Amino acid sequence: MPLITSLTLCILFTFFSGISAALAQTYPTKALRLVVASSPGSGVDIVARVVSPKLAEALGQQVIVDNRAGAGGNLGAAFAARSAPDGYTLFLATPAHAISGSIPDSKSGYDMIRDFAPISLLTTGHYMLVVHPSVPAKSVRELIALAKARPGKLNYASAGNGNATHLAGELFNMMAGVNTVHVPYKGGGHARTELLGGQVDFMFHNTTAVLGDVRDKRLRALAVTGMKRAQAAPEVPTMDESALRGYEITSWFGVVAPAGTPQAAVTRLHSDFSKVMQIADVREKLAVLGSEAVGGKPADFAAHLRTEQDKWGRLIKQAGMRLD
Repeated sequence: MPLITSLTLCILFTFFSGISAALAQTYPTKALRLVVASSPGSGVDIVARVVSPKLAEALGQQVIVDNRAGAGGNLGAAFAARSAPDGYTLFLATPAHAISGSIPDSKSGYDMIRDFAPISLLTTGHYMLVVHPSVPAKSVRELIALAKARPGKLNYASAGNGNATHLAGELFNMMAGVNTVHVPYKGGGHARTELLGGQVDFMFHNTTAVLGDVRDKRLRALAVTGMKRAQAAPEVPTMDESALRGYEITSWFGVVAPAGTPQAAVTRLHSDFSKVMQIADVREKLAVLGSEAVGGKPADFAAHLRTEQDKWGRLIKQAGMRLD
C-alpha cells in the first residue's frame, strides 16, 4: 500500500505540474477584468486606468476596468472574491478592504486574507484634507477652531462607513476634540462630487482624486495625512506639523486575485505588474497624481495586508469608533 500511495502521489504531482506548466505557457488566452470597488473618477479608478493599458500590452490581452461601487468598497470586493479563480479576474484593493477585515462581526461578505491571493502592492501615497471654498478655514488649526465654535454643524464626506476616509475623519474628531458629522456615500467619486457641490464641508480623500480640484481652486487643501509632505504637493503641510501631532494615515493600492488562482497565473501577473510599475511614463503619471509606484513580491504584499488589518483594528478600538 505505501508503494501504491507513493506512486499515486508521484503521478498526481506530475499531472498537476504538467497543467501548471501548460498554463504558464498559454496564459492568458482572453481578456482580463480588473474590478475597482469605486466609481469612475475616484482615486483607485484613476490608478487602474493608468496601469491597465500597460498591463494589457505586457500580457497581450485586453484588461477591462470593471467599476462596482457601493457599500464602502465591499460590493466590488465581495464580487471579486466570489469570481472564478482562473486568473482572469483581478481586484484593486485599498486600505478600505484591510479595514473591513479588522471590524468585528463584519458583514462585508469577504475576508481579505482568506479570500484573496496577493499579487503585488502597486502604490503608496497620502490622503488629503480638503474643504469646500465656502468654508472659512485656511489651515487645520482654523478648521478645528471653526468646528469648536460650531459643534455638530460642520460635516465631512466619506466613501462609506468603515472606509479609510471615514476613519480619517473620526481620528480627526478624536485627536482635535471636536464634533463634526459623518456623511457616508456609496463611493469616493460620489463623495467628491457632493463636496465640490458644497453639500458637505470637508473630506479626507486620496490625493490622486482631488489634486486636480485643488489646483483648479475648486477645493482648498489644508493638509496631507502622511508624516512627510507629498511630492506632488510640497506646499501642503502634514496634519502632524499643522496641528495634530502623531496624526498619520497612509493610502495604498494593491492587486489581488480570488483565492485559489493558479500559481502560474499569479507568477505571470506579478512579473508583468512589476514591469509596468517600472515604466517611466507610469511612474510619472502616478507621481503627478500624488502616488508613488512601489511594486513588491506577493509574500511582501500578504505581510502588508496583515499589518494593515492589525493597525486598523487597534485604531478602531482605541478611538471607540462606531462603524454602523
